[in-house]
Amino acid sequence: MKLKLGIPKGSLQDATVQLFARAGFNMYVSSRSYFPTVDDPELECMLIRAQEMTRYVCEGVIDAGLTGLDWIDEHKCGREAHACVSSLADLVYAKQSFGKVRWVLAAPEDSRFKTPQDLKGAVIATELVQVTKRYFERLGVPVKKVEFSWGATEVKPPVLADAIVEATETGSTLRANRLGILDTVMESNTQLIANDAALADSWKRTKIENVALLLRAAIEAQGRVGIMLNVKRGDLERVLALLPALQRPTISSLSDQEWVAVNTVIEERTVRDLIPKLKAAGAQGIVEYPLNKIVL
Repeated sequence: MKLKLGIPKGSLQDATVQLFARAGFNMYVSSRSYFPTVDDPELECMLIRAQEMTRYVCEGVIDAGLTGLDWIDEHKCGREAHACVSSLADLVYAKQSFGKVRWVLAAPEDSRFKTPQDLKGAVIATELVQVTKRYFERLGVPVKKVEFSWGATEVKPPVLADAIVEATETGSTLRANRLGILDTVMESNTQLIANDAALADSWKRTKIENVALLLRAAIEAQGRVGIMLNVKRGDLERVLALLPALQRPTISSLSDQEWVAVNTVIEERTVRDLIPKLKAAGAQGIVEYPLNKIVL
C-alpha cells in the first residue's frame, strides 16, 4: 500500500524538499517529471501547485498534501461549506524563512488610498480572489471589482488596478514598486492536509500522522543546536544558570565522581556568546552539534 502525497510546486517546492530531507526523507525532483522520487517505498509523491492542492486532496486524487492556509481558505470560500479535508500539522515555514506569510492590501504610496475604507468603488487585483471578497464584505466596503491576477501583481497599480492583495514575507518587493501596506488581510503558513477517506483508512492515517510528526520535529529543530560539556560539581550551578534549555538540561555522572556531563538544546544564535561564558564558569570539553529533529 502507498500513500499518495502532494508536494507544492512553485515557490514552496525547494523549502518543502529541504524540510523533508531534515525529516529523514531523501526526495529528488526532476525538472522533467511531476513525480518526485523518495526513499520511502510507502510514499508516492506528485508535484501540484499549492493553489490546487486542496481541490485534489478533497476530490481524492491524492490522499494528502502540503499547501498554505491561504489556499485552503480560498477553496472553502469559493464553495459550499464542507469538511472534505482536515489539517494534520501546522507547519510554520515559507519560501524564504521559517515564518508566516502575510497577505496584505497595498496601494501606491502617492495615491489617495490610505485605508481600506478609501477603496470604495475601487478595482483590486489578487490571486486570492474569494478571500479578498470576504475581507471587504466583512469591512462593509463595496469595491467595484476583485479580479484575478495571473502574476506580476505588484506592477498593476495604478493603471490596471487601484490596489492589490499580495503575499509577502519581507515587504521588499512591495517597497521596490512604491506600494504601501494598508492592512493585513490574513496570515498564512503551510498545512499538511488529508481527505476524509484517507483518514478513515487506519494504515493511511497512521502513515500521515507519522510523516506529520517527523515534519514538525524537523521544524522544531530549525535554528537550534545541542550542547554537551563537562563540569565539576562545584561549578555546576554557575553553568546551569547560563543555559536556557528547551526543557531541562540532562545531567549525568562521570566515572570521576567529581565531574558531571551536561547535555542541552539551545538557540543557535546564542552559541557564540554563550560558549565563552560557559568556559569562564568552569565548563570543559564543550561540544556543539547540529540537530535534525526535535520530537516534543
